Amino acid sequence: MARLPAGIRFIISFSRDQWYRAFIFILTFLLYASFHLSRKPISIVKGELHKDCATWEETNVGLSLSSRAGSTSPLQLLDNETDCGWAPFDKNNYQQLLGALDYSFLCAYAIGMYLSGIIGERLPIRYYLTFGMLASGAFTALFGLGYFYNIHNLGFYVVTQVINGLVQTTGWPSVVTCLGNWFGKGRRGLIMGLWNSHTSVGNILGSLIAGYWVSTCWGLSFIVPGAIVAAMGIVCFLFLIEHPKDIKCSSTLPTHSKGYENGTNRFRLQKQILNSEKNRPLDPEMQCLLLSDGKGSIHPNHVVILPGDSGGGMAAISFIGALKIPGVVEFSLCLLFAKLVSYTFLFWLPLYITSVDHLDAKKAGELSTLFDVGGIFGGILAGVISDRLEKRASTCGLMLLLAAPTLYVFSTVSKMGVEATVAMLLLSGALVSGPYALITTAVSADLGTHKSLKGNSHALSTVTAIIDGTGSVGAAVGPLLAGLISPSGWSNVFYMLMFADACALLFLIRLIHKELSCPGSAPGDQVPLKEH
Repeated sequence: MARLPAGIRFIISFSRDQWYRAFIFILTFLLYASFHLSRKPISIVKGELHKDCATWEETNVGLSLSSRAGSTSPLQLLDNETDCGWAPFDKNNYQQLLGALDYSFLCAYAIGMYLSGIIGERLPIRYYLTFGMLASGAFTALFGLGYFYNIHNLGFYVVTQVINGLVQTTGWPSVVTCLGNWFGKGRRGLIMGLWNSHTSVGNILGSLIAGYWVSTCWGLSFIVPGAIVAAMGIVCFLFLIEHPKDIKCSSTLPTHSKGYENGTNRFRLQKQILNSEKNRPLDPEMQCLLLSDGKGSIHPNHVVILPGDSGGGMAAISFIGALKIPGVVEFSLCLLFAKLVSYTFLFWLPLYITSVDHLDAKKAGELSTLFDVGGIFGGILAGVISDRLEKRASTCGLMLLLAAPTLYVFSTVSKMGVEATVAMLLLSGALVSGPYALITTAVSADLGTHKSLKGNSHALSTVTAIIDGTGSVGAAVGPLLAGLISPSGWSNVFYMLMFADACALLFLIRLIHKELSCPGSAPGDQVPLKEH
């Protein structure tokens, strides 16, 4: 009998469940990367919507003289273009107007996110996410149609951004919940650190796609990403598997906590678990987050009792119930300031590079992708460190502590040339994006399946939405403040970002203290979680 080829032996070495988990990992990665791909064009196109008049005139007068010398027709302005950019962004208050576009999108996103998690956990994830992606693709493309239909009404662009921000809130709670259904806590920081690189990958692809057309036909910088998001929505509808139980995967959930299942035996199994937990040693996860000194016993008031738990835990968690989960409030407020910094870079970095290094919109957009490259490594590094130390808050705190002085150095060194800018973009991207990535993924999943929930698996979407929704408030405020402050000098923008990093660290002080004062758990203190 002939020996199987090496490739086939490699394929069959993985179980059916492992292949499905890998498939869901890749699919959700691509789905959310497409969301970020559609958010990036606005930052790339800003340099085209408003041009420096003096630079534009010098460039085009030279081109006009050159064309006349070559016996060709002189350069003519397009009907839909002014010498200072695209109306109404060609005025002196362009920074405030561009900031209003960012604010309208992010404010709608923040408000919608609080509702999205509650709605999302009551609807099938596949349908909910498909609707969001199709709608997002349509409104992203609609913004670009303003170029082809010669629309110069600010209200049109603002309304488009608002609706797009609302429909994009369907994405994050859905993909995090789906991934949380398929993966347990084993090496969650590493797995989600790798997975969360979809943010940076989407930003990079969005920058490159938008940059390709920004100087020739900026409308396509929105239409093409919009088409990609809509196409991925169709892929989501055809292939997304919400939960392992939908295809009867066997070893998909922790063996000690069958309460996470939604099967017919859930009530009976959960009741057995609740009874057995009365005599079980205190779980270190509960001890570190719930106790005031890390040594006493849990007070009954600290346990989150959910409506419907006595009936099998099938009821979705309430908004107030999710806020009672230990650590949710602190991490949410920390993310508010961490995301403020990250999204200020997302929306204003290309314009800053254009101003400091005197590059055109296309080159500035391409250079700004290095910040996202650094973010990929930062998210993975944060996940690996937090897994090894088993201290999520301390890992975030360390990176936030290093990020503030790095931003100051960035504001000083970036004026020395492109080479210095490249190095600082990579370093700043890693330190700024690391805590943001860890909180929105591994921390959200940890809190959404916290022991105080007593096995209720319906909290993950709501907890994720609360944390990311609060962070999105900062994401809305940051670019707006940057638009208001930047006319007084870019240095003041960086001072604002450093202050925000310090505030993010401040909100984690209590959790960091609890983690550092909590004694290490000995083998047997905690029932091991099966890795998926």
